[in-house]
Amino acid sequence: MNSNLLSRLINPANLVLWLVIVFLIGPFLIIVAASFSAGDTLAFPPQGFSLKWVYKVFTIESFQQSFVTSMVLAVGGTLVTLALGVPAAYAMARYDMPFSETVRTIVSSPIIVPGIIVGLALLRYFVVPVGMSITLALFLAHTALVLPYAVRVVSASLNNLRSDMEEAAVLLGCSRAGAFFRVVMPNIKGGILSAFILGFVTSFNQVPVSLFLSGPGVRTLPIDMLGYMEIVFDPSIAALSSLLAFLSMGIVLLAERFLGFSRYV
Repeated sequence: MNSNLLSRLINPANLVLWLVIVFLIGPFLIIVAASFSAGDTLAFPPQGFSLKWVYKVFTIESFQQSFVTSMVLAVGGTLVTLALGVPAAYAMARYDMPFSETVRTIVSSPIIVPGIIVGLALLRYFVVPVGMSITLALFLAHTALVLPYAVRVVSASLNNLRSDMEEAAVLLGCSRAGAFFRVVMPNIKGGILSAFILGFVTSFNQVPVSLFLSGPGVRTLPIDMLGYMEIVFDPSIAALSSLLAFLSMGIVLLAERFLGFSRYV
């Protein structure tokens, strides 16, 4: 049995798999280890063990303000995205619309276009000439980038829901709107919650768009972290990065555990 286990471990395919795993999670493990360093500078291997940099993260005022900004953008933008994306996904899934493929392409275009281009375009053609506020432009950019994910996830849920269930409710006297809220919505709520979680994580961790749409008092947490690293090089930035990574992984794992996240993506 031991020889079989050894032969499986030294199998070339398994070795490649482990090399890929190490390549993917190795940098993350280094950051986590550096966040618990007792030294005064970011270094690896860590100089002793200490939790002082984890505690310091919660005392930096700029991180507190930018965290609130990121939370408002992520939650507010995702809710607006769902308000727009659910009806759009329903229309594309249930009706034969003219130019449906063109509509799908337009809705999905924010995924294709790099985020840094979206941020630059908003800055160049809306913020500078029109005088649009940075906050509004940032909110619109995050909403536009999250919209394709909401449409795709909800569309997958709708495609898995038999349309004759809705038609049966209409034939039994329910209005079309009533059938939507009483039959369709309860059956796709898992997809809607999954879209919300995916949109929240995507918006909260968004960097390219926010690079061009930051101003005095308006900075998201990832951009604030980049600015902090320009003037300070202590392990607190590693501690914050680790906390955010664990937060994102925790949200995704909870979604998979309770919602079956992978079924809707």
